[in-house]
Amino acid sequence: MSIDWICKHHTDLGKQQLYALLTLRIEVFVVEQKCPYLEIDGQDLEGDTCHLMAWRDGELVAYLRLLDPESQGGDVVIGRVVIAPSARGEGLGHALMVQGLAQAEKHWPGVPVYLSAQAHLQAYYARHGFEVAGEAYLEDGIPHIGMRRG
Repeated sequence: MSIDWICKHHTDLGKQQLYALLTLRIEVFVVEQKCPYLEIDGQDLEGDTCHLMAWRDGELVAYLRLLDPESQGGDVVIGRVVIAPSARGEGLGHALMVQGLAQAEKHWPGVPVYLSAQAHLQAYYARHGFEVAGEAYLEDGIPHIGMRRG
Protein backbone atom coordinates (compact mmCIF):
# COMPACT_ATOMS: atom_id res chain seq x y z
CA MET A 1 0.00 0.00 0.00
CA SER A 2 1.34 3.37 -0.95
CA ILE A 3 1.87 6.32 1.34
CA ASP A 4 0.55 9.76 0.46
CA TRP A 5 2.94 12.41 1.82
CA ILE A 6 1.28 15.77 2.41
CA CYS A 7 2.97 18.84 3.85
CA LYS A 8 0.71 21.77 4.62
CA HIS A 9 1.12 25.22 6.09
CA HIS A 10 -1.11 25.39 9.14
CA THR A 11 -3.51 27.76 7.36
CA ASP A 12 -4.20 25.05 4.75
CA LEU A 13 -4.94 22.20 7.18
CA GLY A 14 -8.43 20.76 7.05
CA LYS A 15 -10.33 20.15 10.26
CA GLN A 16 -10.11 16.37 9.84
CA GLN A 17 -6.34 16.57 9.23
CA LEU A 18 -5.80 18.71 12.32
CA TYR A 19 -7.99 16.39 14.40
CA ALA A 20 -6.11 13.30 13.14
CA LEU A 21 -2.66 14.70 13.85
CA LEU A 22 -3.58 15.90 17.33
CA THR A 23 -5.21 12.54 18.08
CA LEU A 24 -2.10 10.61 16.97
CA ARG A 25 0.24 12.85 18.97
CA ILE A 26 -1.83 12.53 22.14
CA GLU A 27 -2.25 8.76 21.64
CA VAL A 28 1.52 8.27 21.53
CA PHE A 29 3.11 11.10 23.54
CA VAL A 30 0.58 11.32 26.37
CA VAL A 31 -1.23 7.97 26.61
CA GLU A 32 1.32 5.39 25.32
CA GLN A 33 4.34 7.09 26.90
CA LYS A 34 2.35 7.75 30.10
CA CYS A 35 3.47 11.37 30.08
CA PRO A 36 0.71 13.74 31.15
CA TYR A 37 1.59 17.14 29.74
CA LEU A 38 -0.07 19.80 27.64
CA GLU A 39 0.70 18.29 24.23
CA ILE A 40 -1.13 21.04 22.35
CA ASP A 41 1.48 23.73 22.96
CA GLY A 42 0.18 26.74 21.02
CA GLN A 43 2.68 26.39 18.16
CA ASP A 44 0.61 24.31 15.72
CA LEU A 45 -1.20 27.31 14.24
CA GLU A 46 1.52 29.97 14.65
CA GLY A 47 3.97 31.64 12.26
CA ASP A 48 4.84 29.52 9.26
CA THR A 49 4.43 26.17 11.01
CA CYS A 50 4.06 23.30 8.55
CA HIS A 51 2.69 19.84 9.19
CA LEU A 52 4.07 16.80 7.35
CA MET A 53 1.65 13.90 7.27
CA ALA A 54 1.84 10.38 5.83
CA TRP A 55 -1.55 8.89 4.99
CA ARG A 56 -2.33 5.31 4.04
CA ASP A 57 -5.87 4.19 3.29
CA GLY A 58 -7.35 7.16 5.13
CA GLU A 59 -5.21 6.63 8.26
CA LEU A 60 -2.52 9.03 9.46
CA VAL A 61 0.47 6.71 9.90
CA ALA A 62 3.34 9.18 10.39
CA TYR A 63 3.70 12.85 11.22
CA LEU A 64 6.13 15.61 12.13
CA ARG A 65 5.92 19.34 12.65
CA LEU A 66 8.21 21.99 11.18
CA LEU A 67 8.51 25.27 13.09
CA ASP A 68 9.81 28.19 11.05
CA PRO A 69 13.26 29.64 11.79
CA GLU A 70 11.96 33.17 12.36
CA SER A 71 9.86 32.03 15.33
CA GLN A 72 12.60 29.69 16.61
CA GLY A 73 15.66 31.91 16.79
CA GLY A 74 17.25 30.99 13.45
CA ASP A 75 16.86 27.21 13.06
CA VAL A 76 14.04 25.23 11.52
CA VAL A 77 12.78 23.06 14.39
CA ILE A 78 11.49 19.55 13.72
CA GLY A 79 9.28 18.19 16.44
CA ARG A 80 6.42 15.88 17.32
CA VAL A 81 7.98 13.10 15.23
CA VAL A 82 5.60 10.16 15.52
CA ILE A 83 4.72 6.87 13.84
CA ALA A 84 1.29 5.35 14.46
CA PRO A 85 1.47 2.13 16.51
CA SER A 86 -0.22 0.27 13.64
CA ALA A 87 2.56 1.27 11.21
CA ARG A 88 5.71 0.66 13.26
CA GLY A 89 8.47 -1.62 12.04
CA GLU A 90 7.97 -0.69 8.37
CA GLY A 91 10.83 1.83 8.07
CA LEU A 92 8.42 4.76 8.02
CA GLY A 93 10.48 6.67 10.59
CA HIS A 94 13.41 7.03 8.21
CA ALA A 95 11.13 7.93 5.30
CA LEU A 96 9.49 10.53 7.54
CA MET A 97 12.85 12.13 8.37
CA VAL A 98 13.91 12.17 4.70
CA GLN A 99 10.62 13.83 3.76
CA GLY A 100 10.82 16.25 6.70
CA LEU A 101 14.35 17.35 5.87
CA ALA A 102 13.38 17.80 2.22
CA GLN A 103 10.43 19.99 3.26
CA ALA A 104 12.66 22.04 5.57
CA GLU A 105 15.07 22.64 2.69
CA LYS A 106 12.21 23.46 0.30
CA HIS A 107 10.65 26.06 2.63
CA TRP A 108 13.83 27.41 4.25
CA PRO A 109 16.82 26.61 1.96
CA GLY A 110 20.20 26.42 3.65
CA VAL A 111 18.82 26.97 7.16
CA PRO A 112 20.12 24.62 9.91
CA VAL A 113 17.63 22.18 11.41
CA TYR A 114 17.31 21.51 15.15
CA LEU A 115 15.40 18.89 17.08
CA SER A 116 15.02 17.81 20.65
CA ALA A 117 15.49 14.05 20.56
CA GLN A 118 14.60 11.51 23.18
CA ALA A 119 18.10 10.51 24.29
CA HIS A 120 17.75 6.85 23.30
CA LEU A 121 17.13 7.96 19.67
CA GLN A 122 20.40 9.87 19.33
CA ALA A 123 21.99 7.31 16.95
CA TYR A 124 18.79 7.20 14.88
CA TYR A 125 18.91 10.94 14.21
CA ALA A 126 22.68 10.83 13.66
CA ARG A 127 21.95 8.62 10.63
CA HIS A 128 20.20 11.67 9.17
CA GLY A 129 23.13 14.02 9.74
CA PHE A 130 22.22 15.37 13.18
CA GLU A 131 24.93 16.01 15.78
CA VAL A 132 24.56 16.56 19.51
CA ALA A 133 24.14 20.24 20.38
CA GLY A 134 24.21 20.69 24.14
CA GLU A 135 23.81 18.60 27.25
CA ALA A 136 21.20 15.96 27.96
CA TYR A 137 18.20 17.17 29.97
CA LEU A 138 14.90 15.90 31.32
CA GLU A 139 11.70 16.96 29.59
CA ASP A 140 8.46 15.69 31.13
CA GLY A 141 10.48 13.00 32.92
CA ILE A 142 12.08 11.67 29.71
CA PRO A 143 15.81 12.17 28.92
CA HIS A 144 16.28 14.38 25.84
CA ILE A 145 19.20 15.84 23.93
CA GLY A 146 19.35 18.73 21.48
CA MET A 147 20.60 17.81 18.01
CA ARG A 148 21.40 20.02 15.04
CA ARG A 149 21.99 19.45 11.35
CA GLY A 150 23.95 21.76 9.22
